[in-house]
This record gives sequence, C-alpha cells and structure tokens, in this order.
Amino acid sequence: MVAILLSTFDGAKYLGDQLSSFTAQTHHDWRLYWRDDGSSDESAAIMEAFAIGAGQGRCVRHNGSDHLGAAASFLALMAMAVSGPAAYFAFSDQDDVWTRDKLAHGVAALCARSPREPALYFCARTLADERLVPLKYVPPPWRTPGFPAALTQNVAPGCCMIVNRAAAELVGRCPIAEGTWHDWWSYIVVAASDGVIIAGESPDVLYRQHGGNLIGEKLGRWHRGLSALLRGRTTFLTLFWRHVATIRAWDGPLSEQTRARLAVIERGRRGGLFDRIRALRTPGLVRQTLLETQIFRLWFLWG
Repeated sequence: MVAILLSTFDGAKYLGDQLSSFTAQTHHDWRLYWRDDGSSDESAAIMEAFAIGAGQGRCVRHNGSDHLGAAASFLALMAMAVSGPAAYFAFSDQDDVWTRDKLAHGVAALCARSPREPALYFCARTLADERLVPLKYVPPPWRTPGFPAALTQNVAPGCCMIVNRAAAELVGRCPIAEGTWHDWWSYIVVAASDGVIIAGESPDVLYRQHGGNLIGEKLGRWHRGLSALLRGRTTFLTLFWRHVATIRAWDGPLSEQTRARLAVIERGRRGGLFDRIRALRTPGLVRQTLLETQIFRLWFLWG
C-alpha cells in the first residue's frame, strides 16, 4: 500500500485535477491521508466530497486544521500515516497532475531494495503552464544525488517523491531544521544516513506553474543560477548552516565518515579562510551546475 500525503491550502482552483489523477493510477493499492492547513476557500469541502466518493477507509483526514505551513503539515501527515499499514509514502502537491503510472513506477523501483534499507525515489517531471500545456521535460539530475550535496541543493521535489517505510520512520525520528521544507529535509536525512536515492527518468508529474506556486521552478540552468544570486547569500547560507547543525546534533544512524565530513564543514563556518577552503574540498559538496557551484563556493569563502 502507498500512503498519499496531501496538505491543502487555498487550492480549490486546481485540486480536482490532482484528485482525479489519484483515481486513475494503475497502482490501485493506495490510501489518501490529507490535512487542510487553514484554507479560506473550498479546499476542505472538495476533499470531504472526494472522500465520500472514494469509499469508506480510502481517505483519512488529519484532525488538525490550524495553519502550520507546508513542511510541518506534510510531516504531521507522514507521522500519522506511518502508524498505518502502508509500505510506501508519497508526498503530493495540490495543484499538479500525476500520470497514470506515477505510483507504479515508484513502487517498482523501491520494491527492488531491501525494506530494511532507507530508500527515496523521485521521478522526472514535466513543467506545464496553468492549463497543463507541457512546457519542458525536466530530466533526472546529472550529478548523482547523495550526501553532502543534499546540503547545498534539493534535487528531489516532494511532488515527485516516494519513500519506503524505513526512510519515513527515519525522517520521523529526526528533528527538522528550522525554516526548511519537508521534501528537502527528507532527502537530507535519507542521504546523510547512507540510504539509497533513486532518480527515475519517467516524467510522471505535470508540475503546474502558475502565479500561486509556493515555490515553482525556473526553466533553465542560467535562470536557476540567477535565482540563486537574487535570493542572496545570507538567506542561502542561513538555511545551509541550519541543515548542518541539525544533522550534526542528531543521534541517528550517521556513519563515521559522514560525521567527520560534517565536522570539517562546520569548522569552515567557525574558522578562517584555510578552514573554509578545506571544507569546500569535501567530496560531493557541490550543486548540480558549475555556475551554481561557483556561486555557492564564493558565498562560502566569503564567510
């Protein structure tokens, strides 16, 4: 069984399309866990109507309705779903549309791994406009996902992500870094714990781009590099160091090598220029493109 985790917030305009894509899945063994994060529109009513139509027990509502924000709301859903029978857990945005084989592809990839091994799968995606007209295929990242690259960039969007139970339980045991996102944090925790990260090639999500996107996505590498510059050094590094500090403080299953690398990176924050240069020589401490990596390194050296 797959637990689909859906947090809604003023998403009534597009929500019906995504719900329809759930019922069209070729993998039929799923249960929807949902939570409304304090919507002022008809999102909750749409969800209640869908639950009635889906049949008894197919949809489970989280009792909370306060506005927690996306990260806390999604992780509350994961915590609830882990207490149930699901073997896999899939985050879902409210405004996208899944292809019919989205769950089937993720389950097939994760089934090939031992259930005792934390595993995170994410599919490729197709950027689409507000009317779901395809704009661009976004392939898997060309650099292999893993740690410590996960500290610098999230390449596994939540809308594309499915994790196995071992990974979900691991994420549930690790306190979340302040100000981060549920998907990025899940990727960091699984990668830091030497879990397996699987990047699928099939574009199983129509990732709708519109004026109300919480995050959205730029269409090109140069656009992403420019966006990184516009966000600014302070914003980026503040979150980077929160990620480092929270993972270092966790008593979870981190290898000696991972803890040693985290210590070297941390000395780059507290030490001088030599310590920062040494930290940047940590294998894998890069972003996906050369431009983005150079921006990151300049900001890091700045101190």
